[in-house]
Amino acid sequence: MPRPPGAQSRLRSVATFKPAYLIHGDEHGRISERRARLRAIAEAESGTGGVEVFEGDASTPEAISLALRSMTFAIGRRFIIVDGVEGWKDGDVESALVPALGDIAPDTTVAFFAREEGRTKAPAPLAAAVKKAGGDVVAETAMKPRELPRWVVNEGERLGIRVEGAAAQALVAQVGERQQRLLRELEKLALEHGEGASIGVGEVEGAAAVSAERQIWGLIDAMVGRDRAAATRAFLQLRGQGETLPRLVPLMARRVREVLAIAMRLEAGESPAQVKGSLKMSPWLADRRIKEARATDVESLQLALEELADLELASRGNSELMEDTAALQAIDAMSG
Repeated sequence: MPRPPGAQSRLRSVATFKPAYLIHGDEHGRISERRARLRAIAEAESGTGGVEVFEGDASTPEAISLALRSMTFAIGRRFIIVDGVEGWKDGDVESALVPALGDIAPDTTVAFFAREEGRTKAPAPLAAAVKKAGGDVVAETAMKPRELPRWVVNEGERLGIRVEGAAAQALVAQVGERQQRLLRELEKLALEHGEGASIGVGEVEGAAAVSAERQIWGLIDAMVGRDRAAATRAFLQLRGQGETLPRLVPLMARRVREVLAIAMRLEAGESPAQVKGSLKMSPWLADRRIKEARATDVESLQLALEELADLELASRGNSELMEDTAALQAIDAMSG
């Protein structure tokens, strides 16, 4: 009996799936894209009934082990998509999940996604078990910071605009090192200025969206200025955009340390010109840091740095809810 049109290609598609995948790394945008694409392919292949998604509190090694060992009434290949594995502990993976991964049903594919940040990594036993099961482990790593300005220039050319070297550096400094964010800003610049436009530092500063790092300074500025309500709003907005506390605290502390060093030099009698001439950063960024330092004082910055150090310790190994509670308490202390 002849197969219906497209059946042979669908069979070939099914055969290309491996038993397990681990997609991990610090390029969160790319990881999210791969997850969305896999889910779309899985639902096209097996329908929504053939796709199970585990995320949040439901995403644990024990829950995935139980799912892998459970029967399903879905027709066709079964897909299990698992988020948040960067928060799993090695021991839990070894005891609960490794045995189940060693005995995956032939019509099942499980895909693990880990959005890594700093010391938060995908468990090593999980990577080993995925490979042993015949699966793939794929790292999505962000480009090195020194490579980003050239990448910005090249992406600008692809979008039909010419981004000057200094403007590319300014965009990276203003938006951050996430390629997805940089690309969004480039697309906005291309739409605003049109094909063939030349983009300089002025255009970048005038048109780029407020970056996470600038919002972080707004958060610190509100805390130093004792504006508790504004500081709380800024923090909740950043968390709502997906910023994690392990990422936020080092960025906040780095900014405070930079401005504190400048504020101490100004307080000791150095002129803004002397300070600017010794800073190892672009002139426009140096001017901004000096302006920030002159708008605050050494004592307030030292207090903020102490509170951030306590917050960094309090956030280790805690749940997201406990982290947010500790952060809000620290904000209250700094801005109270």
